[in-house]
Amino acid sequence: MPERVILVVGYDGAELLDIACVTSSLDIANRIGASPPYRTVLATPGGRPITCDSGLQLAGQTALEQFRGPLDTLLVSGGLGHRDAAEDAVLVGHVRRLAKLARRTASVCTGATVLAEAGLLANKRVTTHWMYAEQLARNYPEIIVDPDPIYVRDGDVATSGGVTSALDLTLAFVEDDHGMALARGVALGVVAYLQRPGAQAQLSMFLTRRDGDDLVVRRTTSHIVSNLAEDLTAGALARLAGVSERHLSRLFLTYVRETPAQYVRRARTEAAAHLLTSTALPLPAVARRCGFGSTETMRQAFVTHFGVPPSAYRRNPVGPATESDPSAPGLVLSSAAGARSDS
Repeated sequence: MPERVILVVGYDGAELLDIACVTSSLDIANRIGASPPYRTVLATPGGRPITCDSGLQLAGQTALEQFRGPLDTLLVSGGLGHRDAAEDAVLVGHVRRLAKLARRTASVCTGATVLAEAGLLANKRVTTHWMYAEQLARNYPEIIVDPDPIYVRDGDVATSGGVTSALDLTLAFVEDDHGMALARGVALGVVAYLQRPGAQAQLSMFLTRRDGDDLVVRRTTSHIVSNLAEDLTAGALARLAGVSERHLSRLFLTYVRETPAQYVRRARTEAAAHLLTSTALPLPAVARRCGFGSTETMRQAFVTHFGVPPSAYRRNPVGPATESDPSAPGLVLSSAAGARSDS
């Protein structure tokens, strides 16, 4: 049976998680029935072992310079060594060569720097780790950098945000290749909290740290995101949690800074956003799967959360209009990014 060869480019100073999120997820996809299966190959300069950010060493499986294909996906990992990698003319040249052989090309985190140096991101909308977005935009003014999304796909090139965003991008690739059911199976296999839509902000409701924690809240939020189409009214959630509605509301306001109803609405909206951008399901089917009572209810939620109705979001998942900062060429600053820079 033919294989989908996924070539992961590593180098000294690569982030181990950038590599492992991809390779481990694809291994699980194979174990639960990916057909054709994936074959991941770690390519390094000269085929030599690389020393990751953490100090751990990984053995290269092939020399980047010698790989000739076949090749389905070329993926460049990120890490603190990304600048040195981008200044390595041999490495960059072979990334450029291999991109011509691949069906799709991608980067994780700061791996976007290598793709940019190879000229593969010109005039494309891309993302990277939000801490390095301004630097990427300044160094490569011909590309459009959006620091917010978990991942961005522009044509046959995909870029993802910081570190574990590699998991979200890989799940999206698995869904493209084998369907949503297999992708969900992989998500369960790696115990992912939620398969997040690519346009969701890197610092989102699922990533923001809270001042405290509570077992009742953790169990309730886990139930919500796993059962979006079920009865998630305040009464039903309170019964599930074994507390009164008033007490559950107090717990949510303390630990989540939202009421249970607000949390449910936001979780359903983000899940619906994923379905709109990754499937051809009609709006009524998306609304039903995500627990909205009607398409109108879903429309209201999208306008509140994203600033656009579902139909417009499907056409352009960037969301509300953004402003460009003239001091950072090519950098798109959204409201979330602006909030971070002001804090």
